[in-house]
Amino acid sequence: MRKRLFFLSFLFIFLCSCNDEDGLSIEPVEVDDEEWYSGGSLGTTFTATSFAYEQPAPAVDASMAQAFKFGEYFFENDYNENTSGAFMGLGPLMVRRGCIYCHPNYGHGMRQTAYRANEHGNGYLLVITDETDTYLSSLTGMPQTMAVEPFKAPVDESKIKIEWLPHTDEWGNKFPDGESYSLIYPEVTIPEEAYYVPLEVTKNNVTTTVPHANVRVKLESTIGVYGTGLLDAISAEDLKAEYAKQEKAGASLNPAIFANGNWTKTYAATDHPLRFTYALSRGPLQDGAGANAIWNITNVTRSNRRYHYMTKTYATVASQDAEVQADFYKHFPEQNKTGNVENDIFSYLMSTDLDVEMADEEYKNFMIWHRGLAVPAARNLDDPVVDKGKKLFNEMGCTYCHRPSWTTGDDVIHDPSGFFTENDNRLPRFPHQKIWPYTDMVQHRLYMKNDIRTGWCRTTPLWGRGLSELVTGASDRLHDCRARNVIEAIMWHGNPESDARASVEKFRRLSKAERDAIAEFIDAI
Repeated sequence: MRKRLFFLSFLFIFLCSCNDEDGLSIEPVEVDDEEWYSGGSLGTTFTATSFAYEQPAPAVDASMAQAFKFGEYFFENDYNENTSGAFMGLGPLMVRRGCIYCHPNYGHGMRQTAYRANEHGNGYLLVITDETDTYLSSLTGMPQTMAVEPFKAPVDESKIKIEWLPHTDEWGNKFPDGESYSLIYPEVTIPEEAYYVPLEVTKNNVTTTVPHANVRVKLESTIGVYGTGLLDAISAEDLKAEYAKQEKAGASLNPAIFANGNWTKTYAATDHPLRFTYALSRGPLQDGAGANAIWNITNVTRSNRRYHYMTKTYATVASQDAEVQADFYKHFPEQNKTGNVENDIFSYLMSTDLDVEMADEEYKNFMIWHRGLAVPAARNLDDPVVDKGKKLFNEMGCTYCHRPSWTTGDDVIHDPSGFFTENDNRLPRFPHQKIWPYTDMVQHRLYMKNDIRTGWCRTTPLWGRGLSELVTGASDRLHDCRARNVIEAIMWHGNPESDARASVEKFRRLSKAERDAIAEFIDAI
C-alpha cells in the first residue's frame, strides 16, 4: 500500500519531539491512503462543509443521479393529508410529518428540553415499557404524538416532561490532574391522563393492564442516515465472525442475539442477521430503519405496506369515541357507510388493503437516495495531535468495540419484503470496499444512569460525527443525546460494570493534552 509520509520541519521536531509542557509526545505522522476514504472509493465524499452528510456516493452513477435527487426530495419535505398530489397520505396517526425533523441535515438528533414533534432536530423516539422493559402493546413501538382530525393522538405530547438532571460519577466528575467535567441525563415523565389508550402489555398472547406507576419512559435519538448502505454491504458471514471472535475472547454478548457460536435471533423469520438500530431490531437496509420509517413515521402506505402503523387497542378506542364518530365521515367521505360508524372507523383503521399513497417509483427513488448517501472522508489524519490521539485510542482498547475498519462483501441486495431483488441493478452497491466506520456492529452494555432499554446498545459508528456541529448545529452524542461533547461521551462509559470500564480507567490517567488529542482524533474520523 502506497503511503504518505508527512515530515515536520527540523525546528518543529526539535521543539516538540519530546514531551511538551502538557505531556503530549509529538512525532512525525504516517497515514495510509486508505484511511482518508472512510467509505472506501465507492462511498466517500470529500465535502466537509455544512452539506457533508447529504452527498451522493460515487457508487451513485449517472443512471441513478436523478432518482437520488427525487429520493432526497421525499426525505426533506412534509407529507400532507391530501388524497391526491405530492406527499399525500399523512396520518391518521404519525410520529412526525416528515423525516428531516428527526435527522437535522441528515445527522444525529439534537438534545431537547421539551418533546415537540414539530421541532426541527427533535430526533427523539419515546420508549414506553412496563417495569420489565416490555413495550406497551396498546401503543406502537414508536409511540405517536400526532394525529389528523378527527382522530386523537395516542399520547398528548404537551404533557410530556423532560428533565435534565446532573450526575456525579465515582470520581466526582474530576480527572486526577484536577480538570472537571459535567454529566447530565434525562428523566422523562408522562402523566396517566396524557394517554388516550389504556396501558396494556401482551406477554405469551395474554394482555394485561399495567399500573401507571409501573410504566417506564426513556428516550432514544436518531443517528445520522449517511453510510447505511455501506454497513448493509458488510457480509452476514463477516458479522457472524465478529460475534464469534468476541464470544471466544470472553466478551459479554446479548444472548438474545448470539450464543454458542450461532445467532439466537435473526430478522423477521429470515436468516438475515440484525444490524440496524440501537436495539438491533432491523436486518437488511431494504427492510431496515429507513424503509420502515418512511412508512410508519408518517403512516403513508405503499404497495408492500397497505396498512396503518396502528394497534388494535387504539382502533377500538377511537372507533368508540363519540367525538371521532361525529366527524369521521366529514373528514373521510370516501369511506363506505354501512350504517354502523363504529364498525366503519375500526375497519378503516385496521384495513390491510388501503389505497397506495407512495408509488413504487417514489419508494425506489427514496431507497436509491438512502442507500447511496456517502460518508465524509476522514480529516486531519496527518495532524500530529490527531495521530497521537489515534495511537492512544488504540492503546486504551477502544477499538475492541469501535472496530476501525471492515471490508464489504459482494453486496448482494437483500429485501425480506420482496420489493427489491438480489443484485438489483436499480440500487447503488458497494462491493469489496475497505470502510472505516469505527463500530463492531455488536451490542454492549455501559450501565449508564437511567440506561437505554434492556441495557444493550449497538456500538454507534463514529465516522463523520466530528462534522456534526458544523452540519446540524449540535454535537450531542450517545443514544439520548446526554453527552454534549466527546469527553462526556467517554466518561459515560465508566460505570464499574461497563464493558468499557478498563478503557475509561486508562483515559483518566492521561494528561489533559492526551485526552484532548483523543477527542480531536474522534472528531477527525
